[in-house]
Amino acid sequence: MASDSSTLTKRASILDLVARGVVLGDGAMGTMLYNRGVFVNRCFDELNLSAPSLVKQVHQEYVEAGSQFIETNTYGANRFKLGPHGLDAQVAKINREGARIAREAAGESVLVAGAIGPLGKPLEPIGHISLADAVSAFADQAAALKEGGVDFFLIETMPSLDMAKAALTAVRTVGGLPVIVSLTFTDEGATVIGESPEAVVEALEAEGVPIIGANCSQGPNKMLHTVERLVAAANTAKILAMPNAGAPAYVDGRYVYLCTPEYIASYGRRFIEAGARLVGGCCGTSPAHIRNLGRAVRMVQPVKAEPHVIRVAEHAKPTLPPVPREDKSPLARKLGRKFVVSIELDPPKGVDPSRVIEKAQECKEEEVDAINVADGPRASARMSAQSLCLLTQQQTGLDTILHYTCRDRNLLGIQSDVLGCYALGLRNILCITGDPPKLGDYPDATAVYDVDSIGLIRILSHLNRGCDLAGNPIGPPLGIHIGCGADPSKPDWDKELRRLEEKVKAGAEYIMTQPVYDPRQVEKFLKAIQYLNTPVLIGSLPLYSHKNAEFLHNEVPGMIIPEDIRERMRVAGTGEKAQAEGVSIAQEALRAGQDLAQGVYVMPPFNRVDLALRVVEILR
Repeated sequence: MASDSSTLTKRASILDLVARGVVLGDGAMGTMLYNRGVFVNRCFDELNLSAPSLVKQVHQEYVEAGSQFIETNTYGANRFKLGPHGLDAQVAKINREGARIAREAAGESVLVAGAIGPLGKPLEPIGHISLADAVSAFADQAAALKEGGVDFFLIETMPSLDMAKAALTAVRTVGGLPVIVSLTFTDEGATVIGESPEAVVEALEAEGVPIIGANCSQGPNKMLHTVERLVAAANTAKILAMPNAGAPAYVDGRYVYLCTPEYIASYGRRFIEAGARLVGGCCGTSPAHIRNLGRAVRMVQPVKAEPHVIRVAEHAKPTLPPVPREDKSPLARKLGRKFVVSIELDPPKGVDPSRVIEKAQECKEEEVDAINVADGPRASARMSAQSLCLLTQQQTGLDTILHYTCRDRNLLGIQSDVLGCYALGLRNILCITGDPPKLGDYPDATAVYDVDSIGLIRILSHLNRGCDLAGNPIGPPLGIHIGCGADPSKPDWDKELRRLEEKVKAGAEYIMTQPVYDPRQVEKFLKAIQYLNTPVLIGSLPLYSHKNAEFLHNEVPGMIIPEDIRERMRVAGTGEKAQAEGVSIAQEALRAGQDLAQGVYVMPPFNRVDLALRVVEILR
C-alpha cells in the first residue's frame, strides 16, 4: 500500500500516490451527518455554512482512520440541487467553504478531493437540462472548489457518460488539477441508461482520464464484478472502487446500513486482488469501515497480472418483431382510415367515478372513438388517470388515451407505471411534461421532472423494443401507442416545430394539439408539419363565455386565444348565446383542419359533454 498519510511530509499528487500503490479514501459524509441527527430533508451541503464544526469533525474522523484523501462536503452543491432549497445563489460560497473545512481537517499530509456529484436530473435528450447548462453548473462548482484549496477533483456517482463528460469538460475549463471520474452502476452491471463498464472505460480513456471508478449504488458483492470488468477493459487508467455498505434497512424510524466493517474489509482485499488501486466507501460506510479497510489493504500487495477477459452476457435482444402500429389499439387502427373523435374527461376529485363513466357512455352512444383522460389537470389532486382509463374501458368498452405527466414520477416510477398500465390493457399514452405544482392547489408539493415529454417518449420507445431504459430485457416488446403534444399557437414557432420533430424522432406516433381557435393558425400549422407524416388530432375547447375566454387566455399556461375571438365572445354575452358562439368558433377551427388532420379531441368546458358533442356534429 502507499505510504501512511502520517509519514508524508509534503502532499504528493493523487497520481503520484496511485503510482506507488493502493490509496485509501474516506467513507460516507451524508450517513455520518444523518447519524448525528441531521434530518434527511436538510441540505447537507449547506452545513458547510451553518455547521462547519460538525462537517470538520467528520473529516477529522476519517483522517484519524487512515484516509489518504477526504472528499469535500459538496456532493450536491450545484445550482440544480441547491435551487429547491433556495440556495442556488450560494453555489460559490458553499463550495469554497466545503473545500476550506476539508483542507483544515486534512492538514499537510492528507489530500482533499473536490467532490462533484450529479445534477439530479438527466441531460437532454432524455431530460431537459442542456449540455451547456450542465457544463456551466459544474464549472461554477469546480472554480469555487479550486479557490478553496482542493488537491484534485473527484467527479463521482455520475449516472451516465454524458453527465460525466459534462463535468469533465467543466473541471478542465478550470484547469490545473488532476481529475478522477467515477460512475454508479446498477446491480445488472450498467449505468441507469444501459452503458456497460467497458463502454465507460473506453469513452473516458479516450478523454485522457487517468483514474476511472465505480461508487455508490452497489454493495461490495455486486461491485466486485463491476470492478473486474473495469480493470479488464482498462489500458492506461487506474480503477477506483467505493461501494455502499449494502442496502439500507428501515429500523425503528431510521435508515441503517447493515454491512459490517469486517465485511467491507474482506471485499476490499478482493477489490485490490482484482486490480483496483483506490478503495474506500460510499453511503453507509463510516470511519470504522475505513479503519478496517485500511488494515486489510495493507496486507495485500498488488501484483502485476495479465488482465483476464471477463465475458459479459449481452442483453437478450427481443426475438419478436415490434408490434405493428395497427395492432396496438383500436385508435391506432382507425387513425388514417377515418377522422377520429376523442372527448377529454377529467378524473373525479373523489373515489366515485360514476358521473364520469356516465359521460363516457354518452360519448359512446354518439359514436365517439376514444376517451382521453387528463393526468392531474392544472396540478390538482384527483383520482389517478390510469384508474379512470381502466374503469372506462371496462365499463363502456371505449378505447382510452392516457395522459401521462413527468411531474410526479422518477425514472423508476415511470417505467413501473407503464408496465402496469400495459398489463391492465391500456395502450394509448400521451406523453406530456405536466403543469408544475405551483399552478395548482399544492404549490409546495415537490415536482420530480426527471425527464420531460421527449425523455418520456424515449423511455416508452425502449419498452416497445423489449428493454427498459437501462437496456435490461423485459420480455416481448410492448405495443404502446405513443402520442405527444404540440401547441400551434406558441409564439416561438420555430422552437415548437423543432421540439415536435424531436418528439417524432424519439418515437411519437400521433400528435394531439392544444386547443386552437384561429382557422388560419390551424391550417398553417398542419401544412408546416406535413413532412413528419404523423397523424394529428386537433385540440378543441369550446369557449363558454367571455369571462371564460379571458381566464383561459390570461391565466392558463399554453392557452392563447386571439383578441378577435375574445371580442366575439364579449359580443355574444352570456348563457346559451355565448355557448353557441363558443361552439361555432370551435367548429370553424375544426373545418379548417378537417382535410389535413386525422382527428379531433374536444375538451368539454366545465364537463359539459353536450357542448363537446355539438362541436363534432359538423363531421356528420
